[in-house]
Amino acid sequence: MIEVTLEQIKTWIPCEIENEYMDYGIKGVSIDSREINNQNLFIPFKGEHVDGHKYVAQALKDGAGAAFYQKGVPLDEAVSGPIIWVDDTLIALQQLAQAYLAYVNPQVVAVTGSNGKTTTKDMIESVLKPQFKVKKTQGNYNNEIGLPLTILELDIDTEISILEMGMSGFHEIELLSNLAQPDIAIITNIGESHMQDLGSREGIAKAKSEITIGLKKGGLFIYDGDEPLLEPHVNGLDNVDLVSIGKKPKNTLVSTIDIIADEGISFYINGDERYELPILGEHNMKNATIAIAVGKRLNLDYKTIFENLRLVTLTGMRMEQHHTRNNQLVINDAYNASPTSMKAAIDTLSGMQGRKILVLGDVLELGPDSQMMHESVGQYLADKGIEVLFTYGESSKYISETGKEFVEQASHFEDKDVLIDTLKSVLQPEDKILIKGSRGMKLEDVVNALI
Repeated sequence: MIEVTLEQIKTWIPCEIENEYMDYGIKGVSIDSREINNQNLFIPFKGEHVDGHKYVAQALKDGAGAAFYQKGVPLDEAVSGPIIWVDDTLIALQQLAQAYLAYVNPQVVAVTGSNGKTTTKDMIESVLKPQFKVKKTQGNYNNEIGLPLTILELDIDTEISILEMGMSGFHEIELLSNLAQPDIAIITNIGESHMQDLGSREGIAKAKSEITIGLKKGGLFIYDGDEPLLEPHVNGLDNVDLVSIGKKPKNTLVSTIDIIADEGISFYINGDERYELPILGEHNMKNATIAIAVGKRLNLDYKTIFENLRLVTLTGMRMEQHHTRNNQLVINDAYNASPTSMKAAIDTLSGMQGRKILVLGDVLELGPDSQMMHESVGQYLADKGIEVLFTYGESSKYISETGKEFVEQASHFEDKDVLIDTLKSVLQPEDKILIKGSRGMKLEDVVNALI
């Protein structure tokens, strides 16, 4: 965030500030009093167990330029410095971000979906960055707090802001979309993540489709055209442009695989434009097609998009490749998982040469259908040519139980260290090992033990 005065803040959001502080400047925002940089605006939140207002005094002593303070919370006697009084600190943060976004005025690309949000975000950045000043959501800053903080980090000359939008329930993406007012809205796919909260894939499709609520008139909606659950939500859209992507011929951009190799893939768009992607997995063809659609919308030509896409690098733990001393390939896809993304990972491993080992952890937040969905992953192993299956956790035992008839060796573990020791004991030179599970399973521990 560029430096702005408190007088400017007062024109942007409903608040009260003493006149003597109007000329004071703030630069950047922090919600952690332990990480205050000089002139930061400190924003405390009043939670059920911790009230951030008790850290305001220390934040100001440590160099904060000012602090939000929620009306109704008694002012700590130790507080000395500029206070911005607001009705609700979270809402004020969101209002400030919305005003600052309008001030910087970049084109906004909003991305959601059950799987592939971060990968797609990385690919869009790769396609656009050589030609535009681009800033994207870092890490998982994709909720009602993280997205405003991402916006407030924009430089004044940012031309494209790529914002990832996550959710666990209804109306959460609606809030984020209304805040960001995207020029381009994207749904990568509809999977099973958050089934526990949303009840069904239909519910997930409805919640994800909230991303179009704030889409500007004349904006672009890019979506998975192979997903029938999105059709009811697309049909009701007016005054926006639509681009569907997928493998089916009915789509605006039809992607067809060309070559699958250990180092990446190549594919065609509408049968004539060929692209190369230095990332494993045929499923990433769809994510790349979305990035291509964004590039086309921003008037980049085929050659530019082709060359930029070839340079893409992904955020860590997403089909991340590591080669060991024994020429084994360890594929770290442990950032997160759903049944759909696990099946895509199985397809990726299946297409590789050499002995194939699959390590899978629990998929969390699946609700009452969890056992059935884990069993479906095990059943998907039929005819995939995978020799060894190791599973870890509680629910993943159902993957092992249903998958054991399709592999030469299957073992389930409830102790990660035992899994690691057993895995090391069976490894052979030139093995291909793919590791995937929900974030809470922390299967990167297995990756680190191997590399």
